[in-house]
Amino acid sequence: MNRGEPEAVDLARLEAAVARLPRLQREILLAIRLEDLSYAEIAKCTGLTPRAVERQFAKGLEKLCRQMNGGKLRWWERWI
Repeated sequence: MNRGEPEAVDLARLEAAVARLPRLQREILLAIRLEDLSYAEIAKCTGLTPRAVERQFAKGLEKLCRQMNGGKLRWWERWI
């Protein structure tokens, strides 16, 4: 087995799990993790409060972890 294959499979699973998140949670998660923006910076861009950004990030991260551990999102969790 090629050593890179498990990493590629994990990356594909992660990309698919992120894509299934609600748009706002996905955008906040990517802004924090990839763009290294603060809650306050994201709040300015989205019109949310920093606390609301933090809550949306936590919800998105929880859903992402659940999916990566083999769980599935319920149909309604894809929108909220």
